[in-house]
Amino acid sequence: MANREALRDLQSRLASRLQAAKAEGLSISWLAVRAGGLDYLLPLAQSGEIFPLPAVQAVPYSQPWFLGVVNLRGGLYGVVDLASYIAGKAPVRTEQYWAEASVVTLNAALEINCSLLIDSLAGLRHVGAFSGSEPPPEGAPPYFGNRYVDADGSRWQEINLQQLSQMSEFLSISA
Repeated sequence: MANREALRDLQSRLASRLQAAKAEGLSISWLAVRAGGLDYLLPLAQSGEIFPLPAVQAVPYSQPWFLGVVNLRGGLYGVVDLASYIAGKAPVRTEQYWAEASVVTLNAALEINCSLLIDSLAGLRHVGAFSGSEPPPEGAPPYFGNRYVDADGSRWQEINLQQLSQMSEFLSISA
């Protein structure tokens, strides 16, 4: 219960920061998340809502990275394990992980009822928060955008959710 309250507080703070940034004229570009121990940037315009991980109904004969479906605000959403999808294998997870995990829905404008399983939220980021950027690594998936480096030297991989949501392999959940 405390985890849900903490997530609500975080969502409230993120919403407040987003409103303040709009008022100040800052350009906040991404929702920063962690999945599988790696750092990712999800474009705000392509991201939807953040929810604590609800009970997932498994779907038989589906890909290992497709965890199943959940009910979010009365809508049925597929749950994609982001780390497993990108790496091709699921990371080892504890019971505590599952109690603290969250899902981020894709924006309704993308017209796909999908949510991404993430380890944690890392806040909002804008271009000014990074000291530099580099193109995606050679052989990276087409939905990878630039990789941004923050002041601590951490690398944040941008993921184009619109491009990801249109890929045939992402849409083909059957095993």
